[in-house]
Amino acid sequence: MLPPLAGGGNADEMNADARKIQRIYLTLTLGNTLAASFIWGINTLFLLDAGLSNLEAFAANAFFTAGMVLFEVPTGVVADGWGRRVSFLLGTVTLAGSTYLYYVLWQLSAPFWAWAVVSVLLGLGFTFFSGAVEAWLVDALRFSGYEGGLEAVLGRGVMVSGVAMLVGSVAGGVIAQVTDLGVPFLLRVGVLLAMFVVAFWLMHDVGFTPERSTHPLQATRAVLAASIENGLKNPPVRYVMLAAPFSAGVGIYVFYALQPYLLQLFGDPRAYSVAGLAAAIVAGAEVLGGWVAPRIRRLVRKRTTVLILSGGVSAMILVVLGFTQVFWVALALLALWALVDAAGVPVRQAYLNDMIASKQRATVLSFDSLIGSGGGVVVQPLLGRAADVYGYPASLAIGGVIQLIAVPFLLASRRQGPPADLASAAADTTNAESPPP
Repeated sequence: MLPPLAGGGNADEMNADARKIQRIYLTLTLGNTLAASFIWGINTLFLLDAGLSNLEAFAANAFFTAGMVLFEVPTGVVADGWGRRVSFLLGTVTLAGSTYLYYVLWQLSAPFWAWAVVSVLLGLGFTFFSGAVEAWLVDALRFSGYEGGLEAVLGRGVMVSGVAMLVGSVAGGVIAQVTDLGVPFLLRVGVLLAMFVVAFWLMHDVGFTPERSTHPLQATRAVLAASIENGLKNPPVRYVMLAAPFSAGVGIYVFYALQPYLLQLFGDPRAYSVAGLAAAIVAGAEVLGGWVAPRIRRLVRKRTTVLILSGGVSAMILVVLGFTQVFWVALALLALWALVDAAGVPVRQAYLNDMIASKQRATVLSFDSLIGSGGGVVVQPLLGRAADVYGYPASLAIGGVIQLIAVPFLLASRRQGPPADLASAAADTTNAESPPP
């Protein structure tokens, strides 16, 4: 059993140290999301403009997620063995360099194999972030004596991420329209380099001591073993992880497929600001979803109830979206889909964190990301091919059906009855691993 995060306090009762940790976390989230979102509204259009087909564009995205699958465990060694700060700094440099290579490939109209290689490097960059930042936050909050629920802080993170995405995606679309599709990629590089400086100055590992190893391969095997032991062998955690390939894989495809789909409905293939608007709507829905999540938890007894409803409703919205031919109706459905999906994110994060020990936190969270990315490797090219053959609407409807497969796994996690499922959003009085089966 893990010690409780805190006892009996209000979600907003923070001491000075906890407030400082939260501010740093929100600053890192803001900068990272802003950098990433400059291209989110136009990424698919960028790939198609470079001469790739729908299949090749989403296959390039699949290579990106394959890179995340390949490197999640090795970079988990960095996060747990060298520190979450080191992992974050490496992520900013790697992602900045690989993003610049994307810009070069676009200028050269490079062949598909080159896009595949650089997409893998992009995946490497993101794996340095996955798990590390969230693990840094939770351990530092516990060390500071924070008296409140994880949903409250993680929900604020989702809200800040949504604001950054709103600004970045709109700016990226508008800038692409008045300049060209390559400029937002250069902006991303600049902001990532600035975030390196910010993280170097502000971010320090608190409440966590890295366990360095002189044998990287041995450490990688140990991390993988710990991921399996504390993740897949823990039934309620396992079922949440097994749901991830279906929900995460479809979510990635939908976000990027909506760019050309909405432009198709709008009737102007070069209205890049419209693609940015679509991403901005998703961002706004994320802000609202992050605000709603802890409030929903006060009304709902179990966290899995929120996860099951979020997954099922968002899947049905995708099915309906697949039959929509009116631009403004599609925008409204997109906003509703994003809102429902975003409301479940902080709840899922809190649920998993309350079932994972501090020592393996970054490892298991990275492994969870790995499994979700593995689904994206398969789902993205599959749905991209469906878009080539049947059109974007049909591919979205197929995606909704695939996402529904996640719901039985969430129900299975619920049936295990872990204490984390009943943890209060107002005050997490139980932060424990489930007993072994």
